[in-house]
Amino acid sequence: MENTAVIFANRNFKLKSVNAKKFALWLFIVSICMLFAGLTSAYIVKKSDGRWLEFDMPDMFLYSTLVLVLSSVAMHWTYLKAKDNSLKAVKIGITATAAIAIAFFYMQYLSWVKLVAQDVFLVGNPSGSFVYIFSGLHLAHLIGGLVFLLVVFLDTMNYKVHSKSMLAIEMCTTYWHFLGGLWIYLYLFLVMNN
Repeated sequence: MENTAVIFANRNFKLKSVNAKKFALWLFIVSICMLFAGLTSAYIVKKSDGRWLEFDMPDMFLYSTLVLVLSSVAMHWTYLKAKDNSLKAVKIGITATAAIAIAFFYMQYLSWVKLVAQDVFLVGNPSGSFVYIFSGLHLAHLIGGLVFLLVVFLDTMNYKVHSKSMLAIEMCTTYWHFLGGLWIYLYLFLVMNN
């Protein structure tokens, strides 16, 4: 047993520490994944019951998906500009990302209007309820992303975001890409399982 301790002591093992804020973000992302995994599982189980209203998914969901991808591209560009210390570009990028996200919100609203026009409501047949729940919960998490963007924007205004201080914008970018990926998953899931 003593020899083992000596071997470990002589190998210069370095343990990596994990940033607590990044760890908390990843725990939050995992919990969101679990939430939507449970909901998509419930969707599949409920659909097998039989009483399932079939309807056309609004085209605006596809367009809003493309807009959210554009938002993710803008956020990544912003992150790269922060690495280059281009603070003016970072402010422009955050503003563009937020503006595109607000366009996504509006497009989701238009999708809901189209669903109502097809007599698909939140309350009623579960097939419609799930669409509203998926998109509504995603929008709720996107609101959190917008708040995160605002915090990073204010940090940028106070010169706290730059090549030597990337934690906030890195975490925001990670969360933003996650939200984009989550919506793509939800959209494809709904299209393939409707």
